[in-house]
Formats: sequence, structure tokens, C-alpha cells
Amino acid sequence: MARINPDFTTELKKYGVFDANACYNCGNCTAVCTLSDQENSFPRTMVRYSVLGLEEDIQMSLDPWLCYYCGECSSTCPREAEPGELMMSLRRWLTSKYDWTGLSGLLYKSLTASLTAFILLAVVILGFSALNDFNLEQLMHFGHYFEMIAIAGVMLIILLPNIFRMWRLSVYKAEGNIPIKVYAKALGELLVHMFTQKRTLGCDDSQLRWFEHLVLVFGYLTLLFTTVFLDWFSTGSQVIILLGYAESAVIFVITLLFMADRITRNKEVSKHSHPSDWLFVVWLFMMGLSAFVVRLFIDLQILDSNLWIYLIHLIILIQWALIIVPFGKWTHFLYRSFAMYFRKVKEA
Repeated sequence: MARINPDFTTELKKYGVFDANACYNCGNCTAVCTLSDQENSFPRTMVRYSVLGLEEDIQMSLDPWLCYYCGECSSTCPREAEPGELMMSLRRWLTSKYDWTGLSGLLYKSLTASLTAFILLAVVILGFSALNDFNLEQLMHFGHYFEMIAIAGVMLIILLPNIFRMWRLSVYKAEGNIPIKVYAKALGELLVHMFTQKRTLGCDDSQLRWFEHLVLVFGYLTLLFTTVFLDWFSTGSQVIILLGYAESAVIFVITLLFMADRITRNKEVSKHSHPSDWLFVVWLFMMGLSAFVVRLFIDLQILDSNLWIYLIHLIILIQWALIIVPFGKWTHFLYRSFAMYFRKVKEA
């Protein structure tokens, strides 16, 4: 028997914008949504689940992750109930439910907590640098090895357990045991969506947004590879150096466009930016910019006299790796890809 939580919408408002009282179930959002079909009233089902407080049903559903927020449902809603923002809020709420540490929910609901975490990390890094006499060579070695350790550590300790919790809630609890061969057969779906974000193309007039996201994903992943595995800051290879410059410039330009959209609010998807949206795009912007400047100062042979440039980059890097990647909006990229995979498994 389903358990109803009448206070759920109050809790959900902490994760974003949604007016449950405004929705009178007219169905306009479902009529315009390309995800709706004869078997799925999208996003109307999630609206009703949210209004009724059916938390367990929401946790068992993958629907919030299938939405790429084209904004059509919100722009056509006669009551301005913001169904598109509801789906975004549900994704944040689900992220907090998947996260075994509980930190995602805390940081999503409190900007003060997020800023405090950023400040504390900056203080720790500056203190660590002082203990090492602000030795540039030692700090650059630390930064390089930190990236490798952080990638493995965050994935193994936080993200993989969270994905397991997501699977347990949305697949195992809903469908029970499924043969391993079904998971293996559907694995291609995970890889396709992780590297192409193909689902975006299901939205109307989404080609440009899909291309921007595709370029950003590949720019970010290749810069990560170039910095960590090709050791961009220490290499003498002109090919690798130029590749790193190009990748960081791509991240800089695309994130600048994203910030411009959020400032002008001329698109439905950018009208109600949550603090986590801003933190994600601003820190990614600063990652690309600071990496570019550090490598430029190395090539100009002036980094030794401008240690502060590398310190800024190191602080941004560690804040990104330890806060935004495991507990912020970056996880949406991962959970959405697995949602497409789990959906394929459940269909099979």
C-alpha cells in the first residue's frame, strides 16, 4: 500500500521551484511533451506523485532523469505551476536519496552550507601550501597526483555506491531479479548516452543545446585526460600543449554561453537557476580559464613569480573534485546516463 506524505511538496520546494497548489491537472504539459505516449503520461504522473507525496513511487521511477528540460511544459502551463522545474527539483531530490553520505541533500538545500564547504577547502589548501613553504614544484606534484587519486577515490567511495543505491531503488525494488545477460545486452545504451547525451535530441528544437552539451562533455573529458594522464602542465610536447589549450578554450567558451543564458533568462530552461546550477557552470568556467592561464604562464616562464595563479587553480580544482563532482550537479550527467541504461534493462 502506497504511503502518502502531505508535507512532501514543502520539502521539495527546498530543491527548486514548484507550486503544487497551482496545478489543476489540465494535462497541457503532457500534451506538448515528446516523452508522452499511450503508456506514459509525462510529466503528469510525476506531478501527481509529487502532489500526493508518493515518495516511494518517485524513487522507483526513472522518469525525472528522462526529462532534458526543453521547457515546453512550463511555457504552456496556464497556471505557471512550473512542471519543468518540478522535474529538475525531483532530480536533485533523487540525488540526495541516492547519496549514502547525505551531503548532497544538505548542499542542495543550503547555499550557506555549500559556500562554507568551499571556504573551508580553500583554507585547508592555503594551510597545506604554507606548510610546504609555497614551493611551486611540490604543489604542482601534489595537484597532479591529487587529480588521479580524487578520480579513483570519488568514484569508488561515493559514486559507485550511489549508483548501486539508484539501481536498488529503481530496478531491483521495482522489477526484482533480472538475468545478468539482460544487463550485458543493454550495456551499449549506457555508453551511447554517457558520451553523446542522445536523449536531448528527443526534445523539439534541441539540436543546438545538444551540440553545446556534446562539445562540453568531450571538452571536459579530454581536458581531464590531457591534464591527468598526459601531464599537460609538465609536458614538453607541443602537440599535447596545443591540445590542452584548445580543450580549456572550449570549456571557457561553452560555459560562458551557458552563463549568458542564465543571466539573460531568455530561455525557459534558464529562468529559475538553482544555486547548484550556478556553482556547476561557474566552477567549470573557472576550471577551464585557470588551467589555460597556468599553462600560459608556464610557457611564458613567469609562473615561478606568480605562484598565486597556480594556487587559485589548485583551489578551484579541489573544490570541483570534492564538492561539485560527488555532491553537486555534475552527478546528473552520471545518473542520467545510468537511468537510460536501467530503463533499457527494465524494458527488456
